Amino acid sequence: MNNNDNQNEGNENIPSDIEKTTDSTDEASTIEPNRSEQETPTNEQQTTYVASSAKKLKKPRGWFGGFVSGVVGGIVSSVLVIMLLGNQLLTASGNILDSSTEQKETSSSNHSSEEIIPTIASDDAEVSADISEISQAVVGVINMQQQSLWEDSQEAGTGSGIIYKKEDGKAYVVTNNHVVEGAEQVQVALDEENQVNATVLGTDALTDLAVLEIDGEHVDTVANLGSSDDTQVGETVMAIGNPLGMDFSNSVTKGIISGLNRSVEVDTNGDRVPDWVTEVLQTDAAINPGNSGGALVNKDGEVIGINSMKIAQSQVEGIGFAIPIDEALPIIEKLETDGEVSRPLIGISTAPLSQVPAAYQNEIELPDDVEGGMVIANVQPNSPADHANLQKFDVITKINGNPVTSIIELRKQLYDQGQAGEHVEIEFIREGEVHSITLKMDELKTNQAQS
Repeated sequence: MNNNDNQNEGNENIPSDIEKTTDSTDEASTIEPNRSEQETPTNEQQTTYVASSAKKLKKPRGWFGGFVSGVVGGIVSSVLVIMLLGNQLLTASGNILDSSTEQKETSSSNHSSEEIIPTIASDDAEVSADISEISQAVVGVINMQQQSLWEDSQEAGTGSGIIYKKEDGKAYVVTNNHVVEGAEQVQVALDEENQVNATVLGTDALTDLAVLEIDGEHVDTVANLGSSDDTQVGETVMAIGNPLGMDFSNSVTKGIISGLNRSVEVDTNGDRVPDWVTEVLQTDAAINPGNSGGALVNKDGEVIGINSMKIAQSQVEGIGFAIPIDEALPIIEKLETDGEVSRPLIGISTAPLSQVPAAYQNEIELPDDVEGGMVIANVQPNSPADHANLQKFDVITKINGNPVTSIIELRKQLYDQGQAGEHVEIEFIREGEVHSITLKMDELKTNQAQS
């Protein structure tokens, strides 16, 4: 039963003229009309008794009637007060509560609390200082590109980066490759007052990492790198970065580790076809455009991941990914010292069997039991594949005995199982016959498209 139902029940015995009064009733207008209703018969009784009997019945009946009226009026008043208290329309101090106002205030309060984005709760007070410090090591990375020959380079995009090292007057920043990709100039925003030019020491498209070097004069804080191998599902984490640009620099969002060792297919060359699989941490901490390259931090203020990407679909919420710091560190070291990552190369360009254009399918002859493979579209001159006599339209089906049906599987087999200078066994089909060769792999330069 709601408050209005109770009010209507309490007013059933109130005369119609009183029920039609204003809705904003107070204690007097609610209770007093009931008292008047009880007092009216008393006056009528006194008048009747006076008219019929001048003296004998006047005093006793008047006293008794007044007494009864008072008792009945008190009972009715008490019942009404109890009903009002029971329905929280009347406070113990006697003030009427406006339920609609109370609901509005509650709604307003709830609405306000929903709009305020919480950062770190009081129970994470020991984290607060650490997060404050690590935030100073998370910087903005600005991709500058020239729009025309007649104009200077302008901001083409922004991301985030982590200062992980300071040495000999220089500071080193790790960010995502896609943050600096295509840049003619890169700048690093340390804070609102200090923005410095950066040198790109190296990039790696497959791991989506890049290392920058800047002047360390204004760098006072370096990130504390932790270990992603010790991370557990359900662990509290914070994502720090610059969502939607530098206007929201050093924003902190809070969540948990939702999953470990997630395998996510990525497109590294922009053709909208996945060509690599990366192992990442999954988190529900908000990762928005501009957060790329920022820090995923544990409760101790240690960097355990580098924010990289999210699933951007309208029906999906809270699925973001970060490169585990333990996976990133060897790549960071290579990019800082060598400027590139060395991977094995056999010297071919390939396409899945299902993607071969119809005009060329008659060039391929396969046994009936072969359903998939990688078709060679081009052989690089003087490459290991050329020396091993691999030819256009050969279909690679296995590498070191493992089936290969996609560019992802081909690269994983090459990169995970061998290094430049090592030998690899390749099984392929030519003109319907199965062949097998062993070749010595060469070195693949970073971001090189061929396998």
